[in-house]
Amino acid sequence: VTESGVEFMDAEGLWGLRVSEAHEAIRRELKDHRVQVAVVGPAAENLVKFAGVLFNVYRAAGRTGMGAVLASKGVKAIAVRGDGHVEAAKPDKLLEVMDEILRRIYENPQYWPRRIMGTSRILMAGNRLGFLPGRHFQDPVVDYAYDVSGERLAREYNVKVRACSAGCALPCARFFVVKKGPLAGLMGEGPEYEPLGGFTVRVGNRDLDRALKIILKVSDYGMDAITTSEVIAWLMELRQRGEVSDEEVGLRLEWGDPEVIEQLVDMIAYRKGIGNVLAEGVKRASEILGKGQDIAFHVKGLEMIQADPRALKGYGLGFAVASRGADHLRSEPFVEVEDDPELGRRMFGEPEAAMRLGVRGKGKLVAFFEDLNAVVDSMEVCKNTAENMLVLDFDTAARAYSAITGFDVTPSEMRLTGERIVNIERAYLVREGVRREHDRLPRRFLEEPLRDGPAKGHVHELETMLDEYYSVRGWSRDGVPTKSKLASLGLHEVVQDLELRGLRLPD
Repeated sequence: VTESGVEFMDAEGLWGLRVSEAHEAIRRELKDHRVQVAVVGPAAENLVKFAGVLFNVYRAAGRTGMGAVLASKGVKAIAVRGDGHVEAAKPDKLLEVMDEILRRIYENPQYWPRRIMGTSRILMAGNRLGFLPGRHFQDPVVDYAYDVSGERLAREYNVKVRACSAGCALPCARFFVVKKGPLAGLMGEGPEYEPLGGFTVRVGNRDLDRALKIILKVSDYGMDAITTSEVIAWLMELRQRGEVSDEEVGLRLEWGDPEVIEQLVDMIAYRKGIGNVLAEGVKRASEILGKGQDIAFHVKGLEMIQADPRALKGYGLGFAVASRGADHLRSEPFVEVEDDPELGRRMFGEPEAAMRLGVRGKGKLVAFFEDLNAVVDSMEVCKNTAENMLVLDFDTAARAYSAITGFDVTPSEMRLTGERIVNIERAYLVREGVRREHDRLPRRFLEEPLRDGPAKGHVHELETMLDEYYSVRGWSRDGVPTKSKLASLGLHEVVQDLELRGLRLPD
């Protein structure tokens, strides 16, 4: 794709290549090392259900299997080269807003920790707060957290910081090099917290060097790191419980064995042996084997991230109600980690809303950040800064939008835009049969108290939070948007569509 148009090119010679190999081959063929490339890997070609799309080797659109969709349609890669620009309607106003945003970023206390460690800093924080997914959510704290942490990476491995794009005010990606030992010379970008936590604590692996190798391999195969780590950890817990044998799997399954973990990654990518089952994702794998459904940690079919909702109550509610399953990025209610009752009172009129083990106010918390994230995603800005650091609130978003487009909008109108997006997504899910019974967390988090750590003894009080969330949203107790709510958002065509399909909406 260039300024001149779109050209379809034969991918012969690219099929079968890993992401990094295909990326380099395309740049050589096009004789353009600045071209931007989206690639699917061997896992997508083998229709692994959680194969993603990788951008410029390391940047993953990992979740929900979009890579498998592209490969099924015969698409190996998309290469884009543009030289155009976007003109702002009110450039002076936009520069004012940009200056304000930059100042907020640089003044934020999270600036330097994020710049030095990126999201890898979360692992040690998770150990302090007791929400790690140790051995498939059995151990919320581990005694080897520093050994596999972002802090250790920053001290011993990282050699430079990198940005997603030119002009980034907070370059939080890192480039690492393994400097000694059998894997000396191994290098790559990252890792972010999700793959780091997934291939260390979630599977019980204490070997950071081997984890880095596995993470790079998962990425090069083009697989979602969260789902890959979940299906492997799920299989290991099945072995722990005696529900599968080493003979059935074809491997000697032990927590934390990096050799076995890497072999399973290979088997999944190429659908070999037990990997053919795991390649379906944890929900379908548990159905195929007819066991382990109680410990298949997903919501609506999407596997859970590296955070235990028993120690992060707002996040747990967000997982349950997110439109595409256990997706933290739909709400990302980070302020609850502050454990600041005054912040909760100021933002939501409820101190517990900003306390991670609190229950009251979580419906308001999640609804607010769902609306904000819908706006952030629509504006296509960095969520790590815009939302996680609360740099882009509704007021700032409205002023930026007005300066760029020339259409004046108010902060309340911007909030309504986010709310409309959330309600349209929910209406679609309702049309397809989703109700309260589907807004569920796996049983372990609802019934089994945490056994250790700062949140010891806690479970997730989902039902209470769901009641509040549905009430805040203006939905029925069964999670169905009311006719009056949809009408108040101007979504009359949505009401009409649902009613034409025979769905009776509550008033």
